[in-house]
Amino acid sequence: MNNRKFRMFSIPYLVWMLVFTIIPLALIAFFAFTDRDTGAFTLDNIQYASKYLPVLVKSVWLAAVATVICLVISYPLAYIMSKMKLNHQRTMMMLIMLPMWMNFLLRTYAWMSILETNSGLLNKVITFFGFEPVNVMYTQGAVILGMVYNYIPYMILPLYTIMVKLDGRLIEAAQDLGCNTFNVFRKVIIPLSFPGITSGVTMTFVPAVSTFVISQMLGGPKNSLVGDLIESQFITAYNPNYGSAISLLLMVVVFICMGIFNQFDNEEMEETLK
Repeated sequence: MNNRKFRMFSIPYLVWMLVFTIIPLALIAFFAFTDRDTGAFTLDNIQYASKYLPVLVKSVWLAAVATVICLVISYPLAYIMSKMKLNHQRTMMMLIMLPMWMNFLLRTYAWMSILETNSGLLNKVITFFGFEPVNVMYTQGAVILGMVYNYIPYMILPLYTIMVKLDGRLIEAAQDLGCNTFNVFRKVIIPLSFPGITSGVTMTFVPAVSTFVISQMLGGPKNSLVGDLIESQFITAYNPNYGSAISLLLMVVVFICMGIFNQFDNEEMEETLK
């Protein structure tokens, strides 16, 4: 009886996965391997998508750099938050989530007004102190900055969720056994927070590697990413076959990157716990 009730409650989730996950993926695979005019099976779309491997590599690289920066900033912040009083934790969480209540496009526009070469707030402050203005807009640095700003909450939240549940008695036991602060951090805190690191990296890297608004507005035409190519194929050129092929190639690369990271993550955890 309990199994039947469990199956009944799982039906809405299965329908949701079917409609919004499985069917869209199946459509992407269908369009990627079919001809636009005849609908026949072809590999021309995949061959066309492979021409943009340099753009895909650049997208993965910039997303990886942004993810590492988010991790370096978020890890100590999440740990400090987990040690605060409960009301202070709530305040910090509200401050982290507050920018996400604003539209993604508006947040990116705000960074354009800050980084603008001639009239941006950043260069106004720099020139006020007598320094030469810097050219940040339409560079890879601006794209990485936009990624970090927009996606860092996705890194902080899983890290904080894991760290707030850490058992303080384990840290006290490690200290009683002679571990200094560095070894407690390396042998206790980091291994126990690996699930949060894995979730945070995944939640940050995946949207960063496929972004197109940030690269268009802060990077310009010279810093187009794979998300821009997919968006142009579906909207500008209206060629879902080429767009699906590029999307499929991106998914494969993301799965490979996540598989490599998870393998490294498991080996690092086993080595640390020895």
